[in-house]
Amino acid sequence: MNIFADRVSRVKGSATLAMATLAGELRAAGVDVINLSVGEPDFPTPSHIIAAAKQAMDDGFTRYTPGPGLPVVRQAAATKLERDSGIKVAPSQIIVSNGGKHSLFNACMALFQAGDEVIMFSPYWVSFPEFVNFSHATPVIVGTNAQSNFEPLFDDLADRITPRTKGIIVNSPSNPTGGVWSRAAMKQVIGIAREHDLWLFSDECYEALTYDEPFESAAYIDPDYEKILTFQSCSKTYAMTGWRCGYMAGPEDVVKAMSKLQGQSTSCPNSIAQMAAVAALTGEQDVVQEMKAAFDRRRKLFVDLLRKIDGIDCAMPGGAFYVFPDVSAFFGKSVDGTEIKTPDDVTQYLLNEAHVVTVSGEAFGDDRHIRLSYAASDTDLKTAAERITKAVARLN
Repeated sequence: MNIFADRVSRVKGSATLAMATLAGELRAAGVDVINLSVGEPDFPTPSHIIAAAKQAMDDGFTRYTPGPGLPVVRQAAATKLERDSGIKVAPSQIIVSNGGKHSLFNACMALFQAGDEVIMFSPYWVSFPEFVNFSHATPVIVGTNAQSNFEPLFDDLADRITPRTKGIIVNSPSNPTGGVWSRAAMKQVIGIAREHDLWLFSDECYEALTYDEPFESAAYIDPDYEKILTFQSCSKTYAMTGWRCGYMAGPEDVVKAMSKLQGQSTSCPNSIAQMAAVAALTGEQDVVQEMKAAFDRRRKLFVDLLRKIDGIDCAMPGGAFYVFPDVSAFFGKSVDGTEIKTPDDVTQYLLNEAHVVTVSGEAFGDDRHIRLSYAASDTDLKTAAERITKAVARLN
């Protein structure tokens, strides 16, 4: 007899968190590993944000807050959205949650249910299909063009829409690919959402990290479509992953529905993190540009290093802090009796042979690529590339 509810078996564990855990275990065992699986900035949270949190604690700001977030935080998010993304919303159109991931989960729970279908694009962030599964709706996967920033294959998209389709989830800049969709591609997806009266979830947690073109939010591209939900976060922009503070902007009735669910799950966002978020969203932004410049430099360094490795085909990502190289040239090769057949095999081989931790593209619905993060020091990136070069040279 299975003692667990069936939803436990219906939902997959997070492959990215699993690899991060494995890296920690190996380090604890004394193995010299380079962890390029982690999806977070390697910078410390800026000092003025930490100071705001300390002040909040000193002021005794340690009690419950309103369920959808403090008014001052919702106002700060509204101010930030207009300043950085050109989106004009009232504070009442914003809900603050325990991370952008929590906002996305709550929105899926509020809007999707059994019988609904929700479209997402492969490669996708590992949690998108699981959020939809939690809601008892059905994830529907649409292919993308790896040669064009992993933008949608629009013929495939058109074929996947049915009377049961309820929403579309987009993520640009993308985790795992680092791809940034063109305005034309985003506009076309919004047009399809409009045509079929679909909710459009725009996950923009990497919006501050675009390197070649200015970022444009979906709600900025089409400010009149009322079924766009904009998800942003303090985690990546301000190096605040562990603080768990993100937010969603959308119609007031959706905010109220999400607040109702949030009130019965976590009650409210963390009070101290909320005050830190105010300092992050409204304070000095120079530190964001400094981190972005460092990521941009590392991006170019790491892609150049990877492109020198025989068998690796690596596009230059336009955003986030990931590279997503095609490693299919290694499929069919072997070493010491072990044959490489899949991206999973590549990641396992690199872990065992090079002590470099990566994430298989299979975790993201892709069967040719692996993900590596360049949120790491120059030394680690160079050493990782050297180790990978030596490891794959052994394959034949």
